[in-house]
Amino acid sequence: MALNIGIVGLPNVGKSTLFNALTQAGAESANYPFCTIEPNVGVVPLKDERLDKIAEIFKPQKILPTSVEFVDIAGLVKGASKGEGLGNQFLGNIKNAHAIAHVVRCFEDEDVVHVSGSVDPLRDIEIIETELLLADLQTVEKRLDKAKKNAKSGQAQAKQVLSSLEKVYALLSEGKPARFGTWEEEDLEALRDLFLITLKPSLYVANVDEAHAKGEGPLVESVKKKAAQEGAPCVVLSGAIESEIVEMDPEDQKTFLADLGLEESGLNRLAKAGYRLLDLITFFTAGPKEVRAWTVKEGSLAPQAAGVIHSDFERGFIKAETYHYKDLVVCGSETAVKEAGKLRQEGKEYVVQDGDIFHFKFNV
Repeated sequence: MALNIGIVGLPNVGKSTLFNALTQAGAESANYPFCTIEPNVGVVPLKDERLDKIAEIFKPQKILPTSVEFVDIAGLVKGASKGEGLGNQFLGNIKNAHAIAHVVRCFEDEDVVHVSGSVDPLRDIEIIETELLLADLQTVEKRLDKAKKNAKSGQAQAKQVLSSLEKVYALLSEGKPARFGTWEEEDLEALRDLFLITLKPSLYVANVDEAHAKGEGPLVESVKKKAAQEGAPCVVLSGAIESEIVEMDPEDQKTFLADLGLEESGLNRLAKAGYRLLDLITFFTAGPKEVRAWTVKEGSLAPQAAGVIHSDFERGFIKAETYHYKDLVVCGSETAVKEAGKLRQEGKEYVVQDGDIFHFKFNV
């Protein structure tokens, strides 16, 4: 499963600059609102040092990392839920995202106009949150009447749908995003086909200038504080710096980052934050032909991991031969792993661990 993150924010906060750095796909970036007319979609390989180390040992013909899909949505403005700016056209584009990355401008620049006339991260956050919340409220309102009629049939499922809709409607009416609610599995199932935007896990991306790349200053501190209050991740990066980094070779990147006092790029930190936000983990398959990284939800069982590779693998799952990445590094080769007794035979109830290396056995 590819991680899909929708990038949202006001116009001119640096979304397209960030997207360009993420994908190097050349999405248009300009100093005026609505320069992104269609959502730009880019698939970015997720850097994982473990994959490189496994490849060093196996020396495969191909190395295939897992990936993150980013969708750059045009800048929303106040009143978007009522059709202002480019309105619901763009709200609809993020309904299928697994998570939302809310880019917030935390830099001053007289040459880059702000749609509201001044830089105020908390005000900007409130504008976007309000528009997303109002869009969800409209979605729920449209479904409520039908749900009330269906519930009169007395069927348990219809009553559950109505109950869940009324709960989320009450929460949204109070001005609270749906993700702040307490939901049972039955509620989530009842709400699933609504694709509520504010129910999606969210993180903040504080876009700073080079002087504040280490995450300091009153503007970025205000975003960090709000994120902490919500229990949401906050990634601080500079879109301008990231745009420079992607043009460099790996060694120059390390030197450049070290000069800035940073251990890794903001893009890597953003991708990792997205993984943590969605409770995703990585497992590997390895052999002479290819070494590959795969993504599953934390808590997935071995047959589900096999199904990520191919649905036939899950249906015909027999067992999994597995060992951990750390064992491979310590032992130095797969043969040495076997000789050390670290290779295990796991069945259908085995819970996949981050860093597992699998060989699946299955019936076709």
